[in-house]
Order: sequence, then structure tokens, then C-alpha cells
Amino acid sequence: MENNYKKYNDTAEILKTLAHPVRLCIIKGLLEQGECNVTHMQSCLGTPQSTISQHLQKLRMAGIIEGRRNGLEIYYSVCDDKVKAVIKALFNDDKL
Repeated sequence: MENNYKKYNDTAEILKTLAHPVRLCIIKGLLEQGECNVTHMQSCLGTPQSTISQHLQKLRMAGIIEGRRNGLEIYYSVCDDKVKAVIKALFNDDKL
């Protein structure tokens, strides 16, 4: 074991960000769909748009997702390969 645990800060922050059921659902959905906008997520999750937007902001700030603007809409996708591997392992799903 190492005593330099500070080098694990970035990984711990990503795990903290993922540690919410709605955010896990968003990430899993994005990996299954490829990319989605907030309206699609809202209809799937049955959660208010403002709540989804708050979760998306946390995911974006952590560098887990990115947005692509198409007119007035933003389509989100997962951009972190480590997160893709973690979600695939957590859900034991080779399709992701």
C-alpha cells in the first residue's frame, strides 16, 4: 500500500460524481443511446428538466460528458473512457 493517496483524488472525484442513482441512469442511458437531449432524458426518467440539468452540469464539470449543440438543443454523450469501462463493469453489460 502507498502512503501517497493524493494521487487518487481525480479518480475519487469521478466516483463521487457517479454515486447518485439519477446520474448513473443518465450515463447508462447515454451509453446505450449514443447521445440524447434533456427532453428525451426527461421523458425517460420522469424527472423535472431542472433536476436533470443540475445532474448534467455536475457530470459536465467532472469531464464525464460533453454536449454538442444542434440549433437550440444540446445533445449529450459520454466522453470519458474510464467511466465507460466502470459503467460496463458495474452493470455487467457488454453492449455498452
